[in-house]
Amino acid sequence: MTAQGWYPGNNAQDGNSSHDAAGAYVLGILDDAEATAFEAHLAGCEICASHLDEFAGMEPMLAMLAEAPGPPARVTAPSSKLLDNLVDDVAEKRAQRRRRSFYMVAAAAVLVIGGPAVAVVATSGDDSGNNVAEPHPTSPAEDAFFNHMEEKIKATDASTKVSATVGLEKKGWGTHTVLELKNVKGPLKCSLVAVSKTGEEETVTSWAVPKWGYGIPDSTNESAKNPLYVHGGAAMDRNDIDHFEVRTFDGKRLVEVDA
Repeated sequence: MTAQGWYPGNNAQDGNSSHDAAGAYVLGILDDAEATAFEAHLAGCEICASHLDEFAGMEPMLAMLAEAPGPPARVTAPSSKLLDNLVDDVAEKRAQRRRRSFYMVAAAAVLVIGGPAVAVVATSGDDSGNNVAEPHPTSPAEDAFFNHMEEKIKATDASTKVSATVGLEKKGWGTHTVLELKNVKGPLKCSLVAVSKTGEEETVTSWAVPKWGYGIPDSTNESAKNPLYVHGGAAMDRNDIDHFEVRTFDGKRLVEVDA
């Protein structure tokens, strides 16, 4: 039995519009002529296309609603009001899921964007009380240099012109250090050596300098314009350290920094 009033162009006495055929089409209760007419209408109707999308996966439930009591051969279509309510209900639930997903993504974005910013900014001093956050790159050594070093000592060698600043942080195990190195060209392999007041030496950290170097303002290589930041640790207590030396692996001293 066909579902009168459910296909395009048939505004029956119950007031059904040409957009009410989606549910009946999904159920397969339109006859061939009605289904063909609906498909022709669907090709240019965004409303019906949206309804079909909302009915996706609801065929079993719609089929149960379409089965009315009576002889097995008799099938009637659900009312357009009932189907409209179903469409609205499904659309609202899907909208709620989309909103929940959006909020979760937004919250994650806040954590991803906001989290590191807290960890890698330094606050500059201002006598007026207005502190301005200054961003710094996120390498662990550079972050420690700008945000965690309790003390900084620096020197420039008159002969090599190499400049070094050593950041110091007291620890229970010894002294945490970060070296900022400028105006050094390679290729070189170097070490930062802590020298105690009794002459004891301890290698704090080591690194390689590429041929273009580090901390060279007038370099044509953009990477070479940036200082080197490298950190390490000495077992010596801060008060036992006399000075630091930056040395090449073959023993040449590039700069000495008094502690």
